[in-house]
Amino acid sequence: MSVIGIDFGNESCFVAAAKAGGIETLANDYSLRATPSCVAFDGKKRIIGVAAKNQQVTNMKNTVSGFKRLLGRKFNDPHVQHELNNIPTKVEQMSDGGIGFCVNYLDQQQLFTPEQLTAMLFTKLKETSTHALQAQVNDCVIACPVYFTNAERKALLDAAQIAGLNVLRLMNETTATALSYGFYKQDLPDDKPRNVIFVDCGNSSLQVSACAFTKGKLKMLASSWDQIGGRDFDAAMAEYFAKEFMDRYKINAKSNPRSWLRLLTEIEKLKKQMSANSTKLPLAIECFMDDIDVSSSMQRLQMEELCGPLLKRVEATFKKLLVESKLPLEEIHSVEIVGGSTRIPSIKLIIEQVFGKPARTTLNQDEAVSRGAALQCAIMSPAVRVREFGVTDIQNYSVKVTWDGEDSMGGGGIEVFPTFHAAPFSRLLTLNRKEPFTMTVQYAQPVPYPDLIIGRWTIKDIKPNERGEPSEVKVKVRINHHGIVLISSASLVDKKEVDESSSNSQLNEPQANSAEQLNSGQDQSQNQINNAGEPMDVSQEGTSEKKKKLSKLIDLPMDYQTHGYLPNELNNLTQLEAKMVANDAKETKRVDAKNALEEFVYDMRNKLQGDGPLERYVVSSARDSICNQLNDLEDWLYEDGEDCDHDTYVDKLKSLQNQTNPIKERANDYEFCPAAFDELKQALAFARTAHSEFKKGVPKYDHLTETEFMNISETTEKVQKWLDINLAKFSQAARTTDSPVKINEIRHEIQTLTTCVNSVINRPKPKPASKPTPAKDMTGTDQQQQQHNGENVDKKTESAHTNSVPEDSTMDVD
Repeated sequence: MSVIGIDFGNESCFVAAAKAGGIETLANDYSLRATPSCVAFDGKKRIIGVAAKNQQVTNMKNTVSGFKRLLGRKFNDPHVQHELNNIPTKVEQMSDGGIGFCVNYLDQQQLFTPEQLTAMLFTKLKETSTHALQAQVNDCVIACPVYFTNAERKALLDAAQIAGLNVLRLMNETTATALSYGFYKQDLPDDKPRNVIFVDCGNSSLQVSACAFTKGKLKMLASSWDQIGGRDFDAAMAEYFAKEFMDRYKINAKSNPRSWLRLLTEIEKLKKQMSANSTKLPLAIECFMDDIDVSSSMQRLQMEELCGPLLKRVEATFKKLLVESKLPLEEIHSVEIVGGSTRIPSIKLIIEQVFGKPARTTLNQDEAVSRGAALQCAIMSPAVRVREFGVTDIQNYSVKVTWDGEDSMGGGGIEVFPTFHAAPFSRLLTLNRKEPFTMTVQYAQPVPYPDLIIGRWTIKDIKPNERGEPSEVKVKVRINHHGIVLISSASLVDKKEVDESSSNSQLNEPQANSAEQLNSGQDQSQNQINNAGEPMDVSQEGTSEKKKKLSKLIDLPMDYQTHGYLPNELNNLTQLEAKMVANDAKETKRVDAKNALEEFVYDMRNKLQGDGPLERYVVSSARDSICNQLNDLEDWLYEDGEDCDHDTYVDKLKSLQNQTNPIKERANDYEFCPAAFDELKQALAFARTAHSEFKKGVPKYDHLTETEFMNISETTEKVQKWLDINLAKFSQAARTTDSPVKINEIRHEIQTLTTCVNSVINRPKPKPASKPTPAKDMTGTDQQQQQHNGENVDKKTESAHTNSVPEDSTMDVD
């Protein structure tokens, strides 16, 4: 089993795998490492990745891209409405308020959610990985933006589950980049951390993080972000050119989605050229709109002026990180950049101005995230052996928990995780309650999501204790390894007082003396005091000498409402994806059969007509009959046979092959038999030469007998007779009839004669008998050595005769 890391980008995806030689970025079926985040629908099949991107201009209404930014959101979300301006596909609001992309699939209009489209893309990446690695792929680590909220992370996990992937961890993209950087560094300090800034500016987002490295460990310190990227620079330039084209050519590029897409594509090429050239560069598009050719030009300085507001946001994001990380400039070791948009010279200049360090390109700017994710997957998976490297991530937003009131007491709340808290992590809340209650987990600061509430958990089966007092309830609030905040468990503390003598072997748990108190602990143990210096529990100071309180934890059931699909909905979507995968395979098989039939029609017709290689081997009437069938079949393929099933194409192909295969075999015999006859003549000449040399007494045949060469002579004459008869038949046969001699028959005769001759003449001469060598007398040195080793030669010889042990054996026993 192989493990992979996936960098799921807004524009394209990269997949890396952990192999014996290290981390390798995998190529797709087009031998490219980047797979576009694009899904298209064409009749009965889905087209995903490079092929979908290539036909986007011609099939725009059924091609979907940019769905990463819509994961986990509702249709009426202002962010969604802004994103839909960049998506030409028709989008509708679904019955549950979700987002539905309306496309034509299986000859009917269907709605697919962003989660389903992401699952389709993951299915393609899984197939690509399986093909590249020649092994089953299940375990993976997926990188996501650091600013993703609970809803978006849960939607991404749901999409991976629909695609049949087992996600070991959702990893922040900047953390994956940091792991890719630090894992191979051999000079990391043991004590004082090395602080490195990572800048990731891609197609749609800018992420900046500070990370502290020590030997074998990394710890994320802080992060800042802004949802701007390369596409925003493209849009600013496109607005400029659209206005220019309106003034010069009186055409509105925005009114035609296809023309607007072509303009953005050309601008992206121009932007990449301006990263390496400061001179004025041309822009030209043929037949842009209404058969009008357009042209213009731009230089880098002009582009920087147009994108001035975007560059100011970039600078503000960098400065925000400096404030939140609390790192002085002199403690920053270096600034590493990844992402395609960091190649823009003005962004590199801002980095140097803000951080006081030049931007460094130690990492592969496109593949660093996927490589870091693959490393993390290798560390976590038992299927791969790799050295340990500690990774401490952060929770980007502060989180608080509130709960309902009871009786005369009002509800309460507390911030459980401040901004940039370490993750994964758990906190244990202790509350005294008499009846079931509801706890609400929500963000304690503004987030890029309209609803701050993460979820509500109703804890049930709570009753007063035996004395009618509130029971003690322990609730674990957790940030898991995916960065998702949830209430993972709730337990009721059952306390009993017993004699000290009868409870020596029982575990005594400290009890809280306030109504609602807070404990903190690591993920590994809910009763362990937090090593980060955040204990907030108040323990009761001891008990009476003769009485002791024993506690037992009882798990409590919970009902919850949070983001993501319900289990039954997820199961239905998984089954639907499996059906679509099976349909894709069936459609691919059908299209391949159709293409094979079409290829056969064109190929065979060219071979039979004119000066084709098969024209002389078939009579004119049979040739005309077959050609007429081929012409009729060609017309059928483009009319009634356009959409037939797989078996129909296969049956028609077999019917044609039954008529044409005898012609191809006939041509093969007439074409290759002359050369085979010549080879047989050479074999006969070689056999006669060997027999002649034997009669002359050539020394190399001295060890061979007359009988053996008589056998060669008889076989030679027999083969010669067969050759004379069949060569005459072959020479007289008409080329439009089957050959009287098959190529395989000639090959058989050659093999028979060659085997007969080689088995005799290649037998080596026997080796002469060797004379026995006299035994050497034992030298004085040998005798001295044996005496020095405590061995008696006479006794050894006597023992050898008595026990039949070889002379060189040392088995004497005193």
